[in-house]
Amino acid sequence: MKTQENSDTHKGYRRIIPSMTALLEFEAVARHSSVTLAARELGVTQAAVSKQIRQLEENLGVQLFQRLHRGIRLTSEGQAMFAVMSESLQKIAAMFDRLSEGSSEQELVLSTTATFSQLRVMPRLSNLRAAMPHVRLRLATQMFTGDLRNHDIDLLVRYGNGRWEDGTALQLFEEEVFPVCSPAWLARNSMPDSLEALYNADLLDADATTEGWMTWPTWFRALGGNPPKLDYGLRCHLYTDTIQAALHGHGVALGWGRMLDHLLASGELVRLTDLAVKPREAYYLVVPHGRDTTATVLGLVEWLRS
Repeated sequence: MKTQENSDTHKGYRRIIPSMTALLEFEAVARHSSVTLAARELGVTQAAVSKQIRQLEENLGVQLFQRLHRGIRLTSEGQAMFAVMSESLQKIAAMFDRLSEGSSEQELVLSTTATFSQLRVMPRLSNLRAAMPHVRLRLATQMFTGDLRNHDIDLLVRYGNGRWEDGTALQLFEEEVFPVCSPAWLARNSMPDSLEALYNADLLDADATTEGWMTWPTWFRALGGNPPKLDYGLRCHLYTDTIQAALHGHGVALGWGRMLDHLLASGELVRLTDLAVKPREAYYLVVPHGRDTTATVLGLVEWLRS
């Protein structure tokens, strides 16, 4: 006759974790802060998800979510559970990828804006391969700041104050913004020696983004200028297009120094003046909650800083 102790031993983790389905659905609800979005992702009904969450709370004897008038929010117990679940599922997914592809390399999904990807990451890829040959990078390029609720993202580059609730921010570098042009443009035009002279230059500009990138009017005002209505040579939706226009000699663009250091070092772009604005914000690498700041992550920080 089996004893209760032997029976519990044979059940293994099932004795403590009665439903893996409930845990997976909890993780999706917590990540989206929404039963509706979680149900849509999982391909089940909202009622089924809600039932699993209630059963999980009953089994644990704690409340994992606060039910608000317009949505839900994790309790402190729910936050602790989500941190563990997120980390565990990320590790399991990474191991599945590694085993299914038969590779000993570690793949990391790095989310950045198109500007950061093209101007900061691409010129440094060969250095990454030399310094960290075990890392394979997958770039998830987005128009604007990424969302860590996307479970496919391992790391995220953000521009801002470094205070975000969805991850741990590791500062990469501060920025400095100043006018740049191509040698060809400078050969055809006199060097602007004041803010007033820049008002009348062939200005190239990009649309302001949610990241807080400045435009020419905000740059002038930050330096105490009072610009008139500016007559732009070209305005672009994307900053990368603005830099391409500058490289082709079409005018003067605002240069974000850490984005353009390789173009300035090669002489493809020229800094026009010592006038510069140093924003309060900086660039950060954000590690989602539930993930460890490993030696590989710290290695990526140093690579992006270099």
